[in-house]
Amino acid sequence: MTIKVYGSKQSTCTQRVVLALHEKEIFDYELVTVDLQKGEQKRPEFLQLQPFGKIPVYQDDEVTLYESRAVARYIAEKFPDPEGYFLYGRNLKEKALVEQWVEVESQNWNPVVETIVREEYFNLTFFGKQPNEQLVLENLLKLEKLLDIYEAHLSKSQYLAGDFYSLADLTHIPYTFYLIKYAKKGQVIASRRFVKAWFEDICARRSWQKILTNFLE
Repeated sequence: MTIKVYGSKQSTCTQRVVLALHEKEIFDYELVTVDLQKGEQKRPEFLQLQPFGKIPVYQDDEVTLYESRAVARYIAEKFPDPEGYFLYGRNLKEKALVEQWVEVESQNWNPVVETIVREEYFNLTFFGKQPNEQLVLENLLKLEKLLDIYEAHLSKSQYLAGDFYSLADLTHIPYTFYLIKYAKKGQVIASRRFVKAWFEDICARRSWQKILTNFLE
């Protein structure tokens, strides 16, 4: 099967899709680079794939998909799990818990962390814009409250959806990594015992280590 991912190595959403492929031990895919700074995502040929002009886009022999979480779900359903892995859960209850925490990430975690990373890293690095410190502070306060909820939950559960690593954990990795490494806000993670242990655990997986090696180093 021919698999293409249209995106950028620096894009957290592209990384989310590639992470899902890696977890399925699918390494034979083509990353088609879309240069956002040149506006390639707005060119007519790309808009034929993604009419909203955003990355990533996933293609295989059967489907063309966009929206990284939807793509990750598709990959989780389509391809068999390696032995001992349960990316989407083992039964309906576990799948519902995975879905719940993917939604928590999408609706609560991502908007806050994305804002901090955008202000402290992307805008400064790629556009030369100084961060809006008030906006950063407001979102750090929101993040602190969120992390208290995560800390309480992870004190009773090894992973977000239970005793197994899943899409719920995977979808958190890219932006949280950027929060720590590039936005320099790692203390909010390090100061919480169970969140820190959880994030170190999921980042140690081969799937993310390959992205660190091939995308970010």
